[in-house]
Amino acid sequence: MTKSRPSKPYKAPRKLYFPPLLQFLLCAIATYCLAANTLALAYQSAPIFWLSIPIALAGLLMVLISVRSFAKEETTVNPIAPEKAGRLVTTGPYRFTRNPMYLGMLLLLVAVALAIQNTTALGGPLLFMASITFLQIIPEERVLKENFGSAFAAYRRQTRRWL
Repeated sequence: MTKSRPSKPYKAPRKLYFPPLLQFLLCAIATYCLAANTLALAYQSAPIFWLSIPIALAGLLMVLISVRSFAKEETTVNPIAPEKAGRLVTTGPYRFTRNPMYLGMLLLLVAVALAIQNTTALGGPLLFMASITFLQIIPEERVLKENFGSAFAAYRRQTRRWL
């Protein structure tokens, strides 16, 4: 009889080596590849195509406004070095989500998937959501907790990770 080992909870990496922009680009490629390899699940819908445009614009606007919020607070926007953050940004879009830049990237990928018009293309945005959460957000949150202590804990309690 074999004994099963209890599963260990996910432990996020200490260092951040996989930049969010690279994750975004790889997931965009995955979105296209998923659609190209499953043409049987393609559909044609002009309204859905046209819906992709405001979603893309909303995603781009979300990213730009988020970066501007960091600039106004004069803190780093470098996702590989969150320990260099001088201030905890909780204004602008950060009042509604702790990760508006990543949410904006996700919206851009959803827009691409809708524009491609293939059901499997939605796998790209789902892959991005999983990879950015486990490879970036969780490690970032650990650093922010260390750097900002109770201020980050309070912010985390009142503001959702995504929406």
